[in-house]
Amino acid sequence: MPLTQPPPRSDEPSISEQIDALTDPSFMTSLARGLAVLQAFSDARKPQTIASISQKTGIPRAAVRRCLHTLRELGYVDAELNNFSLRPKVLTLGYSYLSSTPLTVSAQPYLNSISRQLNESSSLAVLDDGEILYVARAATSRVMSVALNTGSRLPAYCTSLGRVLLAHLPAAELEDYLARTKLKPMTPKTVADPTRLRAVLAGVRQDGYAINDEELEVGLRSVAVPVRGASGMVHAALNVGVQAARVSVDQLRKEVLPVLLRGAQELSILLP
Repeated sequence: MPLTQPPPRSDEPSISEQIDALTDPSFMTSLARGLAVLQAFSDARKPQTIASISQKTGIPRAAVRRCLHTLRELGYVDAELNNFSLRPKVLTLGYSYLSSTPLTVSAQPYLNSISRQLNESSSLAVLDDGEILYVARAATSRVMSVALNTGSRLPAYCTSLGRVLLAHLPAAELEDYLARTKLKPMTPKTVADPTRLRAVLAGVRQDGYAINDEELEVGLRSVAVPVRGASGMVHAALNVGVQAARVSVDQLRKEVLPVLLRGAQELSILLP
């Protein structure tokens, strides 16, 4: 799954259809559409048009136009002719979360230390609506074809971070995730069968770590471990990503995993 949001496929409901399907009388459709319009800018490297946002979200152009007008008046969006781009004020929406969560505030020095020791990129992520959300990152090199930053999202089922987080979900929550998630093969190695994925997750839960061997992207390997609080609850996952041509799976286990486990233990003191 690319970081940019693809146009809705014919076999799954668009964002607009998901919004319209909600029947809660207290649900604000206009607010939901406005947030969906903001999310349509995710990782876009160029300004967006009303037409492109409408295609990504499934929201009618007239409604997209009204959302963009409102966001522009509030200072979140800028416009030049029919080309729209985000303004820095958008950062305030995410800053409240990042500044109020002890783990995200204090994790960066630990990630920096891990990356210096291994000379590899490290990341911290949480599970959010069936995807992993990067909340902190220390990048030493680019190992993926797309750039990953704080706020980037990837599917959980085919990432080492996601598998650690999925493996520690309560059984009912995991079954709900599998029931509503379409497992797409991202590479020839991707585990896209629910039965096989359950077995993989059981192994992750037993071993205490997850290794991803080119299942998200060809040429990328990664290893992830859980970050637990004092209660033993898994709050986040910590990983290191490497180029498959340079680092073998065996090296991930012998050289990278011990450093990650120490880092996760150090991070755990920040959590309840």
